[in-house]
Amino acid sequence: MSITAHARATLGVFPTPLALLPRLSESLRGPRILIKRDDLSGLALGGNKVRKLEYLVADALSRGCDSLVTGGAAQSNHCRQTAAAAAATGLECHLALAGGPPEAPSGNLLLDLLLGARIHWSGQDRKGERIPLIEAELRSSGRNPYVIPYGGSNEIGALGFVDAAAELAAQLRAAGEKVDAIVFASSSGGTHAGLVVGARLRKLRSAIVGIAIDKGEAGEEPFAERVLELAGKTVSIAAPGERFAPADIVLKEGYVGGGYGVVGELERRAIALAARTEGILLDPVYTGRAFGALVDLIEKGEFTSGQTVLFWHTGGAPALFSYASSLV
Repeated sequence: MSITAHARATLGVFPTPLALLPRLSESLRGPRILIKRDDLSGLALGGNKVRKLEYLVADALSRGCDSLVTGGAAQSNHCRQTAAAAAATGLECHLALAGGPPEAPSGNLLLDLLLGARIHWSGQDRKGERIPLIEAELRSSGRNPYVIPYGGSNEIGALGFVDAAAELAAQLRAAGEKVDAIVFASSSGGTHAGLVVGARLRKLRSAIVGIAIDKGEAGEEPFAERVLELAGKTVSIAAPGERFAPADIVLKEGYVGGGYGVVGELERRAIALAARTEGILLDPVYTGRAFGALVDLIEKGEFTSGQTVLFWHTGGAPALFSYASSLV
């Protein structure tokens, strides 16, 4: 059940599984590791973005919109799930994707096309910078588009992860589990902000630890400040009167490697480790990097035996196919 009265569409399959990773925990000789399987959320091969889209699409439908407009990298998980959400609700989908058309589409891009999305190639712009131009073109042609920001990360989208924290709290109670920390990939800020708000409202006593997977662009505000601001806007909807301080935003920023979407040894090792110990597939951009950071933190002693850590799998496995040469 939603934690707010805000409209919510039904797009995903929830609750997503919560499981122990026994072989992985043993191999790392550190804390017990649990996993939250948002890669099994149901919409177009799964992923965490469906949680945000349930609120964003409901808002679009309530406004009588006929199309969704968003953007991201060519292998964007968010764009793939937005295309699926549009198809499932009878809306047109327009995607501003970085780069240009490849000879043969693969991974998420192939799925975007199968789902009927209209691609607007955007060169070096990979964070939806051309969304306003697409919106203007659609309006001039008589359409009524609904703009979804990069990553679905505004206060409406973040409500999906306020709900997610409530979902997790119920699962932990049912399983008799407590977790010392929740670790996840943090990129556009909505997942992070929503979990911070939801953990406060559901009295989860776990540290909310985001792993920054991307470098900030020139002129952007510091990412932790953006998450804090978004948490404030989100809680104003979910529970007016609650406040957050900079200390509430825990962000590990030392793992961006060669930059967004650049696979290095950290990601290769993490992807192989999860696959070969637990049969779980991580993606090369988000969960591979975030899980690699978790492994590094365990090996450095930040998480130790006697603790329990939860890794939130945000999905993205379709992108593996477009990174084959970097992974094997």
